[in-house]
Amino acid sequence: MQSFIYKSAPTRVIFGSGTVSQLAAEMELLSVRRALFLSTPEQAGDAEAIAATVGDRDIGIYSNATMHTPVEVTDDAMTTVTACNADVVVAIGGGSTIGLSKAIALRTDLPQIVLPTSYAGSEMTAIIGQTEGGRKTTQTTPRVQPEVVIYDVDLTMSLPPAMAGTSGINAIAHAVEALYAQDRNPVISLMAEEAVRALAEALPRIVADPGAVDPRGGALYGAWLCGMCLGSTGAALHHKICHVLGGSFGMPHAETHTVMLPHVTAYNAPAAPEAMASLSRALGSPDPARALFDLAGAVGARRSLRELGLTLDAAVEAGRLTFENAYWNPRPLDAEALESMMRRAWAGEPPKP
Repeated sequence: MQSFIYKSAPTRVIFGSGTVSQLAAEMELLSVRRALFLSTPEQAGDAEAIAATVGDRDIGIYSNATMHTPVEVTDDAMTTVTACNADVVVAIGGGSTIGLSKAIALRTDLPQIVLPTSYAGSEMTAIIGQTEGGRKTTQTTPRVQPEVVIYDVDLTMSLPPAMAGTSGINAIAHAVEALYAQDRNPVISLMAEEAVRALAEALPRIVADPGAVDPRGGALYGAWLCGMCLGSTGAALHHKICHVLGGSFGMPHAETHTVMLPHVTAYNAPAAPEAMASLSRALGSPDPARALFDLAGAVGARRSLRELGLTLDAAVEAGRLTFENAYWNPRPLDAEALESMMRRAWAGEPPKP
């Protein structure tokens, strides 16, 4: 029998098609009227279109959200928050925009409404990662847990298939680590297995038929479950090493997770047999690490750190930095094994235990 503690996330979730139309009503429920909309520069048009649906509740748009949530970008955004006298932030986008929303909430305690346009999953967590001086740090605090998340499959239809693939595998990483997390529990394990199944089924179908709604809906459903996993359990080697690669070496977030996930899964496989059994069922393969590597290939993702622009020396250094930071992992960290893993990930070789 497994002993465990389970706590449900307090976020209100609205899921479906056309649900963006409920934004104004959700603002009414929160008793807020002065919304600052957030986006990346690329999604500024989407933010403007959605802001127009709430009438005089729209007081401004800040469209410079940046990957890995640099502190200097948050400093800049805070001038707009103050100037607008916002009483709620509305984030439209993926991990970069959600990260900025959380950083603002951390400083101001303003409520957040999030409309995800990717499969990042961070919208369902009380975790925030910020980068300062080339180093990414994370913390968990209820101050950054969004109050409302509106999942609208229509907002994901324009996500290019290649980006959908890496964003989806990034989401799968949350579920994989939840299956062997130190604080795992049966409820989250069920969610994690279902999440991996849903995304692994949906992502190749999105690539094959980008305009089909059902696969997009299946992927968004799986991403929501992955976000629940991320918000309910602790991280281990995979997320730690990706934070090092992102914060210290400027590597792209979802693409880096996509490259590293098969290799870290293989590293931890000998120490996490129950997790591997769940992944085998979800992926339909006796070798989950190889199945994840093949899934990345099936969605057309790059499968090596070299293709993402990292040098071999930097990949080895990232492994060393990860080894130096003590934290729990199902398989104890071994410097030599980590270096071998990083060399394979850099070269794009299939994963090995």
